[in-house]
Amino acid sequence: MIQPYLRRLILAAILVLAARPPGFAQMSEMKAQTFTRADTLRGMLTPLRTCYDVLYYHLDVRLDPEHQSLSGSTTIRFAVVSDFTALQVDLFPNMEIQQILLEGKRKLSFSREYGAVFVRFPETMKKGDIHEISVEYGGKPIVAKNPPWDGGFTWTRDSSGNPWVAVTCQGTGASLWWPNKDHQADEPDSMMISVTVPPGLEDISNGRLRSRRVLPDGWTRFDWFVSYPINNYCVTVNVGKYAHYKDRHVNGDTLTLDYFVMPEHLAAAREQFRQVNPMLSSFEHWFGKYPFIRDGYKLVECPHTGMEHQSAVAYGNRYLQGYRGRASSPAGLKFDFIIIHESAHEWWGNSVTARDPADMWIHESFGAYAEALFVESLFGKEEALAYVNGKKPNVSNSAPIIGVFNVNKEGSGDMYDKGQLVLNTLRSVINNDSLWLSILRGLYDTFAHKTITGKNVVDYICDRAGEDLHYFFDQYLGHPKLPRLRIGVSKKGDEVTAGYRWETDVPDFHMPVKVTLAHDSLGFIYPTTSWKSTRLALKDPAEFRAAEDLFYFDLALSRTYVDPRASDRQQRRRQTGDGS
Repeated sequence: MIQPYLRRLILAAILVLAARPPGFAQMSEMKAQTFTRADTLRGMLTPLRTCYDVLYYHLDVRLDPEHQSLSGSTTIRFAVVSDFTALQVDLFPNMEIQQILLEGKRKLSFSREYGAVFVRFPETMKKGDIHEISVEYGGKPIVAKNPPWDGGFTWTRDSSGNPWVAVTCQGTGASLWWPNKDHQADEPDSMMISVTVPPGLEDISNGRLRSRRVLPDGWTRFDWFVSYPINNYCVTVNVGKYAHYKDRHVNGDTLTLDYFVMPEHLAAAREQFRQVNPMLSSFEHWFGKYPFIRDGYKLVECPHTGMEHQSAVAYGNRYLQGYRGRASSPAGLKFDFIIIHESAHEWWGNSVTARDPADMWIHESFGAYAEALFVESLFGKEEALAYVNGKKPNVSNSAPIIGVFNVNKEGSGDMYDKGQLVLNTLRSVINNDSLWLSILRGLYDTFAHKTITGKNVVDYICDRAGEDLHYFFDQYLGHPKLPRLRIGVSKKGDEVTAGYRWETDVPDFHMPVKVTLAHDSLGFIYPTTSWKSTRLALKDPAEFRAAEDLFYFDLALSRTYVDPRASDRQQRRRQTGDGS
């Protein structure tokens, strides 16, 4: 059990942090949910976590596919941010801790509660000092029931009967298999991943391979070095018998491309992975240079669908176009969804990382929108719009995209498809493609290799766009329902007019939209939550349309034809739907 003084410290931190606004006032729309103490221990930055800053991890594990187990240690080098005598690391309770050492020598006492491990020090750790602790542990990590959506290990065999092992842990937590500060806000500056595997097998992990050594017992140790910050859920192992081939991407600098696949799929991989070079060119155009050039880029075939593991992207799309051969539009079958989407996370998620999973839309909305930008780069803007709008049937609009802060809770799955529709809408609101490109590049460049909040993103976009767009993000991210645009178009004599207003959760919502102002000509109207009207250069209300391919909203459109003898008051009632 947790010691009483540690319990009091955590409780005090919870009371302080719970009083802080989550960053978006619109969270009032989030349905009431019940969270446990385990959720808080996992998701909150208490003083037991903020008192230290992780500088470096050395994860050193021996992985045994036969027994579906692992053993080893994590060495954590950290800087002391504020004086402390105890800190929290994280490891799932089914994993056993043998001992924790300070500077590799002094044994430290610890206690555990759910996935939290509270480490106590014999004297005060002083601000500014740098120390190391080593957590020696082992056990059988949980098995993923439905990877990659369900976290855990996948222990399977390839078509030749060889062991084939992978791990996925986004959301569930990296602490399901290795001890770390399991919170996205704190990434190490660099990391060593040492994995020892049975004879004849290989491990492919993040970063560059520093060494490969056969040990006296015949097992092989692989040492991989990650030279950039890395979020915990991206740390990975891929164990099996792989075929390997190389390529490169040149854009000023030379980026190495390494592909590890099942031997029987080598020919298919050589063909399918041709998409990587044009994808990298596209993303470098829209966002900036590949974020991890020192560590290279790898695609590694895996026994699940795929995952954005930094510099070692997991691939399991069966060498098909779309998502395992399916897409929501013809444009979606022009590329391999897993290659494009998971690789987009190298920029959005792996380099630019949300501090709290509640802001995971930063990863997934920009990652999904990158798919459309790739289509635009290769096939044109019209195809990109067809791709984006093909996602509309997938959107539920049943819960906010923003999650709940401090409890490791993501928002709605709409952060994917609705997210890219929202970003496409924002581009249309800004209505300046060169400015939009500079916003995307500047946003990435400003926050590359950092952990940030959703507010950071919104504030940056508002600043660069030169207008206050908080109302836009408040509605689309913080409320489940789409903004509803009510438009009544009527003809009286030779005059065609439109009356319009927004119906939204956000009182000051005033997003401009393009509609048919003249024959075959779109122009902006500027609705608010109050009724407005404008005269249209049309002969018939039937010509009127709203640019629903450029803007994502709920349209309530009516068309009426008014007897010229009717009063203006009667016309307004018919136009707005306020009377019969």
